[in-house]
Amino acid sequence: MLEQILPALGNMGLETPAILIVLVALEAVLSADNAIALAAIAKGLPNEADRDKALNLGLVVAYILRMTLILTASWVNSYWQFQILGAAYLLWLTYKHFSSNTEESNGEEVSEYSSLWQVVPIIGITDLAFSLDSVTTATAISSNTWLVLAGGTAGVITLRFMAGLFIRWLTEYANLEDAGYVTVGLVGLRLATRAVQPSLVPPEWVTIVLITGIFLWGFSRKVVSEGSGES
Repeated sequence: MLEQILPALGNMGLETPAILIVLVALEAVLSADNAIALAAIAKGLPNEADRDKALNLGLVVAYILRMTLILTASWVNSYWQFQILGAAYLLWLTYKHFSSNTEESNGEEVSEYSSLWQVVPIIGITDLAFSLDSVTTATAISSNTWLVLAGGTAGVITLRFMAGLFIRWLTEYANLEDAGYVTVGLVGLRLATRAVQPSLVPPEWVTIVLITGIFLWGFSRKVVSEGSGES
């Protein structure tokens, strides 16, 4: 559909702003699952100040890596091994989260990281793994590098604000962190499928519907505070 609409807009001199709007909207939609993953990683730090610093510094690293990925997209996309590495990393994060959950006892919250410098590179690399999918989609929409760079910049800015919201919501909704890591695993499986058998990759809208359903489950149960009287 976009392939038919954008050339028509181009005849009216509107193709460039239209593509930019599409790319920014695309980044905003695809940032939701990324944002909750980064928020869950930052939440592993013991105090709020370090969480904010880790997100700020981690997303600076993420921005540099994402811009580099966009500039080298045609080269990266020609090597399926990059997608396999990204998929393996995201699936490892998912496994690490759920396996550590089974080891925790007495419902006590345990800080996963002791230093923000442990978290900063993890945030940068995680965003890079997520970007393998979104950058492929963006470059398919437009071959204009500066437009894709502008969309990627908007995506990182959106990501920072959304991750900040999700950090707060993670303390309010009992299923949200698990939902975040389920989406991480889903993106990892999508990347692996794209690398091994691209014809089996479901359309983007199917992924968005699945992630929306996972998020609804994530927001379905609030954390019960002591003395609230709720069951």
